[in-house]
Amino acid sequence: MSQPQPMPAALQGLAQDFREALRHSVYLVRRLDADGELSAAQLSTLKMLLHDGVRVGEIARNLGVKVPSATEQIIKLEKVGLVRRDPDPHDSRAVRVVLTTEGRAAVDTANERRNAVMAEILMTLSDSERRALAAALPVIEKINGTLHN
Repeated sequence: MSQPQPMPAALQGLAQDFREALRHSVYLVRRLDADGELSAAQLSTLKMLLHDGVRVGEIARNLGVKVPSATEQIIKLEKVGLVRRDPDPHDSRAVRVVLTTEGRAAVDTANERRNAVMAEILMTLSDSERRALAAALPVIEKINGTLHN
């Protein structure tokens, strides 16, 4: 059995630079709505539920926390009427956390505020920089897709 080939130094460097850029981007996105009513973690949780709802374990995995921490977050959101727990139609022992109408409105409002702030930031870029960013988005989506699989 042969040993795996070491990664080229240039690829290692690109991986490090990309990771650092993503880390800084996460910080930026968290600050976009600092005056909003929802924390970044709460908004992230709500956005996970935009489609058909999600099991608590999956929420925990996506947030990078343990199930009890995710449950605590869900309880807080449930108390203010932004989510509810429904039986999972595929597993009678499990529940799915789903958005309420109020939860969906909260996500929409936060998105509008964040998009407005980000648009102001993007206005500081040149046309060629905005085109380069737009061209990079499909590549970033492809990378994100590999991480979700």
